[in-house]
Amino acid sequence: MDDDNLKLLELDTHMHQQIRLGQKLYFKGGHNEKVVLCTEEKTYDVKGAEISNSLLLVPDLKFAAATSTSPLKSPRAGTSSLETSLNDDDDDISVDRALEQRKVLKIFHEYFECREIRPRYRKIYELLQLTRYSGPENEEYIDRKLLFTYDQLLDTVQCSRKQFDEGLIQFRAMEFEGRMRVLECEYEMRIVNFMLGLLSENSWALDEVEYEETLSALEGIAPTEIVKGLFRIYTTPTVGKEGKYTYKESLVSRIIAQNILQPELKFRKDEFMSTWQEALPEGMRCDEQFLRGLGIIDREGITPCIRSLVEELLPTNIHDRMRILFKNKARWTKEEMEPYIECFTTPTLSVSTLLAKHARSLTENGVRYFVSKH
Repeated sequence: MDDDNLKLLELDTHMHQQIRLGQKLYFKGGHNEKVVLCTEEKTYDVKGAEISNSLLLVPDLKFAAATSTSPLKSPRAGTSSLETSLNDDDDDISVDRALEQRKVLKIFHEYFECREIRPRYRKIYELLQLTRYSGPENEEYIDRKLLFTYDQLLDTVQCSRKQFDEGLIQFRAMEFEGRMRVLECEYEMRIVNFMLGLLSENSWALDEVEYEETLSALEGIAPTEIVKGLFRIYTTPTVGKEGKYTYKESLVSRIIAQNILQPELKFRKDEFMSTWQEALPEGMRCDEQFLRGLGIIDREGITPCIRSLVEELLPTNIHDRMRILFKNKARWTKEEMEPYIECFTTPTLSVSTLLAKHARSLTENGVRYFVSKH
């Protein structure tokens, strides 16, 4: 190996353990991206750092215990041993002194330090949005060169495999004809509505949804692979009822809310909540928490209002993002701000720390708000 290709990399406990288990570490980054290092589970930011004292890389170098003639450091054991030195005859300890030449392979003045970060999911969203699936009749307009397999997309996105799988779930992505796809929102809403309609049509309880019956009922309405993908995303096996499934209330509520919350439109909160509730299947309840990262509630005026603000559409630069957030709403609580800035957090950088750095706080009627610094 060329000496110039040798770099010093700092490992934390997790990375060291992964290497000992025979796992691989992956560097990821495009032409305009900062490089990251990924294990199978975590993602790390990688930065160069200087070393105050030069470090020498010397293969097969012997340390003191292996070369010492002192009876307190047994060359036979390679470790310190008071017991051996006291009980053994000094005449029995004989060490041949020899000078061995060792080559300094490289002198390091810097190393790569790694800091764990949150997965950078934005690329999943941006790439899959280029080829949104909206039905077989529109596939002729899709540029096939922009379609990605699972492995191709994994190699491109800056996150670990485990985080990548979680990201696919977050963006409701599925595999269709060997390529990863997301559905166009209106098309997805239409198919999900057909699926939900089977609840009342078949008098199913919310936790007694049948898989095969759903596939059969939607045959000819949507490709079977699409229905299977949506069923997997929107349902979970019902505990204690083998072969039955339950729709995920949060996901169903979010797709319906997203369909109602059209961009640039503002809704009175009471009217929106009423419309939202009426659109849900019987037995499901709408909840403001389901709007997390999807829409914001503005209570500043006489009448509280709700409008769309999708986290995935905001800038990836925190300064630009904060500017847009405060342009949309003058005052935020920490809980309201959290879904829009938690992507910038790390194990050592919390939402509270980010807000302290990028916003001003004020307290009114016992409630702490955050406002723009400028």
